[in-house]
Amino acid sequence: MYLTDNKNKRNAILVELCWNSSSKKQAWDRHFNDESLEELTGLAKTAGYDVIKKISIRSNKVNPRSFLGKGKIDEFKNLVEQCQADWVVFNEDLTPSQNRNIENSLKCNVIDRCALIIEIFAKHARTREAKTQVELARLNYMLPRLTGQWSHLSRQRGGIGLREVGEKQLEIDRRLIQKKIFKLKKELESIDKERKIQRKNRSNLFKAALVGYTNAGKSTLMNSLTGSILLVENKLFATLDSTVRTLKTAGRPKILIADTVGLIDKLPHSLVASFKSTLDEIRYANLIIKVVDITHQSFDKHISTTQKVLQELGVCDIPSFWVFNKIDLLREEEILANLKSRHPDSIFVSGKNSSGINLLKEKIKSSMAPISQYLPAQSCVKIRTD
Repeated sequence: MYLTDNKNKRNAILVELCWNSSSKKQAWDRHFNDESLEELTGLAKTAGYDVIKKISIRSNKVNPRSFLGKGKIDEFKNLVEQCQADWVVFNEDLTPSQNRNIENSLKCNVIDRCALIIEIFAKHARTREAKTQVELARLNYMLPRLTGQWSHLSRQRGGIGLREVGEKQLEIDRRLIQKKIFKLKKELESIDKERKIQRKNRSNLFKAALVGYTNAGKSTLMNSLTGSILLVENKLFATLDSTVRTLKTAGRPKILIADTVGLIDKLPHSLVASFKSTLDEIRYANLIIKVVDITHQSFDKHISTTQKVLQELGVCDIPSFWVFNKIDLLREEEILANLKSRHPDSIFVSGKNSSGINLLKEKIKSSMAPISQYLPAQSCVKIRTD
């Protein structure tokens, strides 16, 4: 497996697979693939790769053994040699055998989209919880890919004896990883219990969760709403931990705002499973605030991805509304007018200069149930009837 902590620049070719389609769909497919390749570029640069070439490969079907057909592999091998690429990054999930066979053919490192995102998460994890979650996802990804680590021994002189050595080492490695996975799951269970206690202590408080595509400006919005000083960086997955703060507003009751991990299209299932306790901040919210970067060329895709993830989490019954962020950077007035027409109940804000923040606060407060539900019992006044 080629998930490394190498901090040096790595020359990489990015690959997007395009499915052959009818002429009617070709223009749309080309637009979608361009956007998808740009997103992959952002991910690769965030992980520290030096992108030297981006290519789209058209295909009718996936080769189960090597993902691409022999002819495409041969063409690709020449391209890798010409560009002197050290890495090839696929914008698809590869099976362990596909990953291994492509590497053997191209004679360079190959990673898929899942490995790339895990690498970014590992790079940005800061807290004990985030590091534990990412390590669990990384080991679950590595476990079925161990076979290729020792297969070279059976091809050397001495064949059978060396193969036995490789198989023995493979079994040792597999058991070590399984033990680590078991230990990490236990650690996450302990962290999850701590979170449940925290949620129980806040059970009488109204909770709103900020949810949205990575780099939509949720942390900046959180700072504007709560007066906090959370880390704000213009890069993908800068925030991996859910942070809970109090809404900065006069009067009672207290309202909690949770900043959650950013979403992305085709988020690896291993990461979704590992980040269960973090994503639970969304599941236990009274209100979901869906944040969108209005200036991003793919904001429509971000809207659909956000809605899709919320459906997968089973939280579509929780009250929610859209917040379109970064209006201070928007130059096309027609985009603003169109979105206001399509989403009349949404709020348009700038987390950076706080434009529209007061309207957002009022929207949050108006979304609450009767105020008495969130007041501590001791604050209620008893009326004498005698």
